[in-house]
Amino acid sequence: MQTASFSGFIEMVFFMIAFYYIFKFLARLFLPLLVKKVVEKAGQNFQQQQQQYNQQTAWRRTSNNDEIIIDTANSKNPRETKKVGDYVDYEEIE
Repeated sequence: MQTASFSGFIEMVFFMIAFYYIFKFLARLFLPLLVKKVVEKAGQNFQQQQQQYNQQTAWRRTSNNDEIIIDTANSKNPRETKKVGDYVDYEEIE
């Protein structure tokens, strides 16, 4: 069994501080590049989804000129009709 020593504690604290500053330095170097790649990838995905949506809507417009198609299958939040209450007309009494 090993016993703890003061020099071992100082060495551990030194390594922790060194690791912190090295990690901070590397994060400043590589984090902007990583964020730039993520933003570019998100932009590409958005453009791809827009192109697919535009192709689908263009196909629907050209395929059925006489019919109007309302697609409610993709509706995640259906409209709710809430009955708030009865309308009461008040008159002022003098």
